[in-house]
Amino acid sequence: MDDRQDSGTQPGDRRASVYDRLRDDIVLGRVKPHERLKVSEIAARMGSSTNPVREALQQLRGEGFVILEPNRGARVRPMDADFVRDIVEIEMLIEPKLTRWFVGMATAEDIRALDGLCARMEALKLDDDHEAQYEYDTQFHRLMYDRHYNRNAVELWWRHRNILGAIARPFTVSPKRRNDVLAEHRALVDAIRRHDADEAARVIEQHVEGSGRHIVEQMRAMDRSGRARAV
Repeated sequence: MDDRQDSGTQPGDRRASVYDRLRDDIVLGRVKPHERLKVSEIAARMGSSTNPVREALQQLRGEGFVILEPNRGARVRPMDADFVRDIVEIEMLIEPKLTRWFVGMATAEDIRALDGLCARMEALKLDDDHEAQYEYDTQFHRLMYDRHYNRNAVELWWRHRNILGAIARPFTVSPKRRNDVLAEHRALVDAIRRHDADEAARVIEQHVEGSGRHIVEQMRAMDRSGRARAV
């Protein structure tokens, strides 16, 4: 699990969708935790009609960024360390299950593809294109999970990945965490190659926990310093 998300949208970018802009406002703290999200005010601020705003709020509710309450409207869910911890703990249950299943059905072609993605990630320097790093990481995990029969579990994993990635986007991935991610990917492929489901599940649990811990550490550092920095 990589600790970054795509680069998102730039503040004031009117080419971006209402959803993209509103999600960025929440993640980057331009709207505060528990703040009410009034449809008419958001529509006026973004130069939009009210329908795209309502659709964006529903999507953000489904992704965990917004709370919708009957007769009270929408408000921002706090993006705090406890929120991240809760998501990570759920993923530490889901991803080992998905991984165990993959070990049992992985083909030689799958393993070659995972090896190739590891090599591409390792070839990128720390300050290289983060978009490429994230894309290769996404391909790696989707190759393992996308064919699983439990579509609800896969969709929950994908939703959680996007949430954590969006929260982590303002931060810098530290060299240590990047090296840990690369080593964990290689250890995971080695376990899959050996058909060792127990070891693969252990590695992916460690992988998820480490990524979550890195995000929480950076959130706390940002709270202390007022700016994102590597931990």
